Amino acid sequence: MTGNEAIAKILKAEGLDWFSCFPHHPLIDACAIEGMRPILCRQERAGVNIADGFSRIRNGNTIGVFMMQMGPGAENAFGGVAQAYADSVPILLLPGGPPRSRTGAGLAFESMENYRGITKWVSNVNSAARIPEMMGRAYSLLKQGKPGPVMLEIPGDVGEEEIPDEAFGYTPVKPFKSGAAPEDVRDLVSALLKSECPVISAGQGVLYAEASDALIEFAEWTKTPVMTTLAGKSAFPETHPLSLGTGAASHSLMVAEYLKKTDFFFGIGTSMTSGFKSEVPKGAALAQCVIGHGDINREHRIDYGAVGDAGVVLRQMVEEAKRQLGGRPRTDERGDIVEIARLKKIWLAEWEPQFQSDEVPLSPYRVFREIAGVVDGRRTIITHDSGYPREQLAPFWETATPRSYIGWGASTQLGYGLGLAIGAKIADPEKQVVNIMGDAAFGMAGLDVETAVRSEIPIITVVLNNGVMTHYDHHMAYASERWGSNRLGGDYAAVGAGLGAYAEKVTEPEQIAPAIRRAVEANREGRPAVIETITKVEEHTSRY
Repeated sequence: MTGNEAIAKILKAEGLDWFSCFPHHPLIDACAIEGMRPILCRQERAGVNIADGFSRIRNGNTIGVFMMQMGPGAENAFGGVAQAYADSVPILLLPGGPPRSRTGAGLAFESMENYRGITKWVSNVNSAARIPEMMGRAYSLLKQGKPGPVMLEIPGDVGEEEIPDEAFGYTPVKPFKSGAAPEDVRDLVSALLKSECPVISAGQGVLYAEASDALIEFAEWTKTPVMTTLAGKSAFPETHPLSLGTGAASHSLMVAEYLKKTDFFFGIGTSMTSGFKSEVPKGAALAQCVIGHGDINREHRIDYGAVGDAGVVLRQMVEEAKRQLGGRPRTDERGDIVEIARLKKIWLAEWEPQFQSDEVPLSPYRVFREIAGVVDGRRTIITHDSGYPREQLAPFWETATPRSYIGWGASTQLGYGLGLAIGAKIADPEKQVVNIMGDAAFGMAGLDVETAVRSEIPIITVVLNNGVMTHYDHHMAYASERWGSNRLGGDYAAVGAGLGAYAEKVTEPEQIAPAIRRAVEANREGRPAVIETITKVEEHTSRY
């Protein structure tokens, strides 16, 4: 068999039945012959985003793969890989490479040199005989430790080089999990139980560890309020009486009030670094559980730490809490459940006029309310684009099941959400998948609606079209006033229809829900949908 055929067999053995790609990579045909479906994107960054969304929803159990040609293909994919690296998403990248005789000659963009800073590992296969070894190394890094992208460059002559069939052997990589030192768990739990107002901040690591049930059990035994980071949103049900909601750049009132008064802040499955997250509270004792030592004390000096898989460590913590509590769960002696309910009632009442707004152009909050009234949140995966779609949606979209929301924001590239939605639908085809994006984001990535159409991947894209890049006129007031630099234009419903999607333009509040229902019906028939909503410029977000 050839090197390309060997790689295809390994990908198949690792459970892959599809991959995203852009042409001129000989590996594509070898994988197709092996029975894996190629999803051809319109531009490489979107192809990486599709693999990214797949890995998130499959929880890294099956890894998304993107293949691109050497040179320009690897160049164009760079932004998508940088975003996946910032958001700690495991994806396998297989670019072509120059022949071994010309490695380092500067004939094209050097993947090995340029991708080192945005991957866990990048290497080059220098012999077809080493493909099983190096693919095994790549998958081991993808499945162990802190998640992130891995790249393996395949020189053209290595892909065509023959490997004797009897010399080929590959066993899929088994992931291994570790727990924390018992004394670290003991000290952390003891400090939490002694604190007067503890708060747990659950990050994406809880989702990767499939540890939501363990987190719920620990919170209930210790009666500890739980917030989630943006990336960790849906790791703890926001319908739970101990839920504080999402703590991102925009956040719930419950998060804001509890972060003001907490004396013990425990981040699990989160790096606790700054960015599109609520600030780590000053003056509180800090505790952290992460899968790798690299995130310990990264930005904040912690007082208690536990290094290990969030699921394993949470099970350790549950058993330790039961031991320290004498086998009886705590009562809500601090009154947190009542207080959380009180704050939530105040918060939602304050924002209710936005959700019932009859304004024209439309309030984006009214758009969100109407979507929520049509789709079943427990059977839906929703994501957003960066900027105001993210800040306005994240606090208010209530999640009840893990991985029903893809939150992101560590890098914030416009257009990212569309690829994520496509990948999420491939990963879980029974779910309704919705992507919320602004008009600027559609301009960056909208042509990949055609990828969804051609590949029969039925998702809903809701475009919030307010004709500007919101808030940016504050940064370039003169340019915007004199030359209209910040004014955007386009008939995005017409573009969606032109790309083959079911499409509608919505201008009145009463039109929103019927349009979403028709989009859902189009999805049921296998057709992607684009719903363009003409919205007002809305800069009001939930920040306290």
